[in-house]
Amino acid sequence: MSCGFSRIEGRVIVIATRNAGKIREIRQILAHLPARWKTLDEFPELPDCEETGMTFADNARAKALYYSEATGHLALADDSGLEVDVLEGRPGVRSARYAGAGKDDAANNARLIGELAGIPAEQRTARFRCAAALAEKGRVLAEGDGSVEGRIIDEPRGHNGFGYDPHFLLPERGVTTAELDTAEKSRISHRGRALRALAAKLEELG
Repeated sequence: MSCGFSRIEGRVIVIATRNAGKIREIRQILAHLPARWKTLDEFPELPDCEETGMTFADNARAKALYYSEATGHLALADDSGLEVDVLEGRPGVRSARYAGAGKDDAANNARLIGELAGIPAEQRTARFRCAAALAEKGRVLAEGDGSVEGRIIDEPRGHNGFGYDPHFLLPERGVTTAELDTAEKSRISHRGRALRALAAKLEELG
């Protein structure tokens, strides 16, 4: 066990999301941290944090600070989404709510594909972005960010993912992020890169 993580060793970190897919990925990517994990499902009375930031980093910081204060524990939050160049960066920070409040992944994807109707493949360049933050007692301890480049396709492919994964093609691999196995997806994904960057900064803090 690395002594660089002494400030979190044995402590509770609340994963500040109710998204089951994100929780699985975060637990897998940060399995090496010497912490005890909780999720928001263990705090059902807590109202959700409003995501009003203009950037992914703004929202990640706000959520980490809010849930740390509300639970009395360290809180790890991320904010992530899809940016499509021809749509001037949309859905962006509204990726989870692109089809409207309360809508699901299928509705978000349907809106996205509808807006790209008639756009040729070479103009469908996009990227996943993620910002992550760990906070305690009103202070952000560490942050990280990551991105991965790809292209949007009409027909969904793969089942090992969530959100826009089935429509996000990695051209150099010829597969969508939903077709990657869990270990490979964590290695190259925007969330994997952001969380590893955060963990590296946290380790430097000791």
